[in-house]
Amino acid sequence: MKTAIVTLLAAGLLLSGRALPAEPQLDVPVDARDAVAIVDHFFAALSAGDLDRAGAMLDPRVVILESGGAEHSAQEYLGGHAKGDAAFLGQAHQRLQRRTARIDGDLAWVASESELHTQREGKPAVTLSTETMVLQSTRAGWMIVHIHWSSRVRKTDGAGH
Repeated sequence: MKTAIVTLLAAGLLLSGRALPAEPQLDVPVDARDAVAIVDHFFAALSAGDLDRAGAMLDPRVVILESGGAEHSAQEYLGGHAKGDAAFLGQAHQRLQRRTARIDGDLAWVASESELHTQREGKPAVTLSTETMVLQSTRAGWMIVHIHWSSRVRKTDGAGH
């Protein structure tokens, strides 16, 4: 019975021109999963406004690049820009679209592409976000040593799509 209902719903969405949400495309080897988990925990802590927990995953000398600006330490980021990031992410719903990760020695990089669904001026808005994080393996585990964020608001076609 459940299978029939799901099939009917899927057929209805396809006939209406609305696609079912796609699963994220993941290219994450087994040896990179712990580094990816740190990226996910950092995002969750930041989204929850828990700057202490987020900061615990940042190397003190982290370099963060975003929108043509830079922060050159965890202290600089957490004392300023992180508060605005936390406020924005606390109101957003993330939909991961693609992620690639690699390990080379004691360094890992994780590249993610996401949609962030929010409200802008009382209307639904989607921000397309790309993120690269570089992590270094330490005695304490993986630490984020570099972040590069880039984003833009997705334009609609006038019909709300």
